[in-house]
Amino acid sequence: MDVVLLDIRMPVMDGLQAAAELAREETPSAVIFVTAYGEHALEAFEEQAVDYLLKPVRADRLRKALERVRGLTRPQLQALAEQFGGEAEYVCAHLRGGIQRLAVDQVLYFRADQKYVTACHHEGELLLEDSLKSLEERFGDRFLRIHRNALVAERHLVGLEKDPEGRAFVRMKGTDDLLEVSRRHLPQVRRWLREGTSG
Repeated sequence: MDVVLLDIRMPVMDGLQAAAELAREETPSAVIFVTAYGEHALEAFEEQAVDYLLKPVRADRLRKALERVRGLTRPQLQALAEQFGGEAEYVCAHLRGGIQRLAVDQVLYFRADQKYVTACHHEGELLLEDSLKSLEERFGDRFLRIHRNALVAERHLVGLEKDPEGRAFVRMKGTDDLLEVSRRHLPQVRRWLREGTSG
């Protein structure tokens, strides 16, 4: 069996327990959760679920989930996790009736705009419900604050430039976006670029 669709609430064994059992198989099946219960998404992804869809599920959303399975199977996900010394960390976003997760290592930067935070990555953007402060607390060892509204991935940070008005911006690999650096955070950005440390 290549793909298993599970609900959270099922007779005999719930979906999370079933996913854990499937993960113990020699060649585990890819698991997609299809459920009315949005609050269990993080637990589902901890069990290496490929996707988490909320009912009622639109056909195009299910198709995307199945295409994702075709692109990367659970054994491949597990092999990647082992290769990099453990499970990848993720941020989650609600998207068209489902929940999409994004590996933190794929994020170029987080930017806050009013009450929402956007995670920018190579393939686009995701709108998160996390605050910038909570993201900094969780991933501050990999992200550098450059402004009260922005955290950038240290691994993608390549340089600093100034515009004719004297404002500083960071240049990042993987994007043409220039992100403004506040005066308050400029010294630590310069220090990181020189020494690889912000402290």
